[in-house]
Amino acid sequence: MSTPILATKLYIPPARPKVVPRPRLIERLSEGLCGKLTLISAAAGFGKTTLVSEWVAALTPSPLPAGEGPGVRVAWLSLDAGDSDPTRFLAYLVAALQTLFAGIGAGVMAALDSPQPPPIEPLLTILLNEIAAIPADPSPPLRTGFILVLDDYHTIDSKPVDQALTFLVERQPPQMRLVIATREDPQLPLARLRARGQMTELRAADLRFTPAEAAEFLNRVMGLSLSAGDIAALETRTEGWIAGLQLAALSMQGQRDTASFIKSFTGSHHFVLDYLVEEVLGQQTASVQTFLLRTSILDRLCGPLCDAVLGSPSASGQETLEYLERANLFLVPLDNERRWYRYHHLFGDLLRQRLGQSLTPGEIAESHIRASQWYEDNGLGLEAFRHAVAANDVERAERLMEGGGIPLHFRSAVNAILAWLASLPKSALDARPLLWVRSATMALTAGLTTGVEDKLQAAEAALAAALKNAEPDPQTRDLIGQIACARATLAITRYQPEAVATQARRALEYLLPGNLRFRFTANWALSAAYLFQGDRAAAGRAIAEALSISQASMSMFSTILATSHMGRLQELDNQLQRAAETYRRVLQLAGDQPGPSANDACLGLARIHYEWNDLDAAQQYAQQSLQLARLYDRVIDRFIISEVFLARLSLARGDVAGAAAMLAQTEQSARQQNFILRLPEIAAAQALVLLRQGDLAAAAHLVQTHNLPISQARVFLAHGDAASALALLAPLRQQMQEKGWQDERLRAMVLEALALVAQREKDMGLQLLAEALALAEPGGFIRLFVDEGEPMRLLISDFRLLIEKQLHGQDHELLGYADKLLAAFEQPADLPQSQIANRKSQMLEPLSQRELEILVLITQGLSNREIGARLFLALDTVKGHNRRIFDKLQVQSRTEAIARARELGLL
Repeated sequence: MSTPILATKLYIPPARPKVVPRPRLIERLSEGLCGKLTLISAAAGFGKTTLVSEWVAALTPSPLPAGEGPGVRVAWLSLDAGDSDPTRFLAYLVAALQTLFAGIGAGVMAALDSPQPPPIEPLLTILLNEIAAIPADPSPPLRTGFILVLDDYHTIDSKPVDQALTFLVERQPPQMRLVIATREDPQLPLARLRARGQMTELRAADLRFTPAEAAEFLNRVMGLSLSAGDIAALETRTEGWIAGLQLAALSMQGQRDTASFIKSFTGSHHFVLDYLVEEVLGQQTASVQTFLLRTSILDRLCGPLCDAVLGSPSASGQETLEYLERANLFLVPLDNERRWYRYHHLFGDLLRQRLGQSLTPGEIAESHIRASQWYEDNGLGLEAFRHAVAANDVERAERLMEGGGIPLHFRSAVNAILAWLASLPKSALDARPLLWVRSATMALTAGLTTGVEDKLQAAEAALAAALKNAEPDPQTRDLIGQIACARATLAITRYQPEAVATQARRALEYLLPGNLRFRFTANWALSAAYLFQGDRAAAGRAIAEALSISQASMSMFSTILATSHMGRLQELDNQLQRAAETYRRVLQLAGDQPGPSANDACLGLARIHYEWNDLDAAQQYAQQSLQLARLYDRVIDRFIISEVFLARLSLARGDVAGAAAMLAQTEQSARQQNFILRLPEIAAAQALVLLRQGDLAAAAHLVQTHNLPISQARVFLAHGDAASALALLAPLRQQMQEKGWQDERLRAMVLEALALVAQREKDMGLQLLAEALALAEPGGFIRLFVDEGEPMRLLISDFRLLIEKQLHGQDHELLGYADKLLAAFEQPADLPQSQIANRKSQMLEPLSQRELEILVLITQGLSNREIGARLFLALDTVKGHNRRIFDKLQVQSRTEAIARARELGLL
């Protein structure tokens, strides 16, 4: 469940019906499209937003609500203080771009929905790449795409957001132009952009009304009849400050002695504004003043919300909002339907200041409670929570936090809760131990582990003090279970499987049956602990329970995690077909643009397709897996696993040097990030590279250092020491069989068969190979055998001939499988062309086109019936073609036909 995007933040403010034309500034803005950035920076009330919206209206003569029109494409984002959270800022940035390009940044949005969203820069990199892929627009005035407007950037108080925007500007694709409107200069490399001529600036001196513009504004727009002298005096006193002129004009409406008023119009902007707000408010009815003050607690206003805050207003909220807009009382419409509004920021600040002087804290808190209730009733849990916090209603805030209406997997929501909890005194937390626990669990959700154990211990101390040796009631026991669940999660981050299992079992003992969220986490953690400890059966039972809970709770994120884990267990059990279906179901749940939680499913499909010898599909899934893993910004070790797999894939393609370089870099990253548990996995792949390079001594040292039995057996075989390999593999195979580790058992069997042949015990080797083939055939394993190279090809070929002779040409389930494996092996080096030509000349008759088609299908392992179905031929017809192929190639079997055809260069 993702946090709702407030669409009104993405609307382009409509051009006002009465506005002072400013062609000199419009021209400056249009000229700024030649650079990366246009900065409009001035204090409040200088008409920044009005100017930009007027310019946009000129560029897009008929702007649509989504920001698109027949002219230049424009995306708009109105910022507020809540956007200081980097995750929320990026979410709204993507949402603004999606008003122009549906689907752009979908993967980024999915990543932001994860419990621990990755850092911003990797996400921005993905977003910038997608922007760069947007086709350039050849039509003037903007030849390269679109404009992104960030309005009210001064509300951002976040160094990470400043850094993210710097990253965006410095790598900005040519398709994009950025416009920033702000009251103060942002923390961007402005000097560098200025020196490179990449920035256009409009500042207070540019935005001030000229005397002619002031006259136009005061007399035509505001409906006054001032003399040229009065206008000049007022323009001088305000220094062209548009808000000051507007406030002065509002105060002068109905004034008889305007000259005296203008003479008294002095002082700094803040004092003047205070005075004029008093005058404006004083001219309104009591009901309007009450409306303005009480609704000033709202960031955004709509009629029903205002009605709820006021309780029993004398007029409907919608009617009052429409009146305020007509009266130019600093109300900014946020949509074309005139449903949502906001107060001018400075005007709202002053209203809230007066609110504190007019009402008691209890009365203000009551207004916040009413707002909270309205938001809760309308399904906006986070906004309801914020107003409950503003009302200092701890009980209500706690209820909303626990009620499920707040998207706790979204970073901005988690940060809001953590900020509130951090603001509470220790006495308040001790009085409500649940708040201690939630502070710990929210920290873990945000990826913060420091101080978590201290909070859990504080919760336990508060619980002990509250119980005073009494037996805990069910709710208290549930809280004890939540504490244990948090400790299990904390232990996972520290690779402590014993602690994970202990705490997860304790959690399941204490948690209430209906606490699905924490019971899922406990079962998922327990399954991870069992898998790490090698008890795969127990891991399967635990993850099956977790999956059942996730489906009952209808949590998509939990379902994805549990299903991915289930697929991994199926894969370890050699159920490749079933595991592939499970992984595909994960990607289906994750959508067209899967997030980081789908990383395991992508990697699982990569491994399976590799095993099926579909290297292109394996490469595609592995690259997607690595891209998703990197969204974690290397704070989780998933990227290590993806890189190791890609290195092995490079080795399978013959790029030994590339595989070695990738593994060296991956090892360095693992050591730097302290992912020590991944070093044996890296070493196993490095040993394969060293064996391919012929460096047996280095390979031997590596496998001994990391205690890698399978890799050690390969080293023994490379040294010609089959006896040592057998001494290692035979007990290992038996041990894996007793454990039920089907994947490791099968790997040991394959190597043991080769070792038996090398030990001159070919019959036993063939027998063991037959057992391995019988186990591997249902899963469709190919690379398991092919990766062992020419010795395995020869052994399978001998097995194929032996079975064919024993059965006298009758069908056998392993014959087709053996043919499929033999077809996948790389054949010995091609013969010289002269020898190939000589052998072709010895053929009794060249193969026909149809016979060549059937020969190719034979090499792919298809049976006669499958060939007939593929080519729409009768079974007897296919058998007849087979006989003619064998006669022409002078062979007696399919295997010999494939080998002969390769020698002749027919395949």
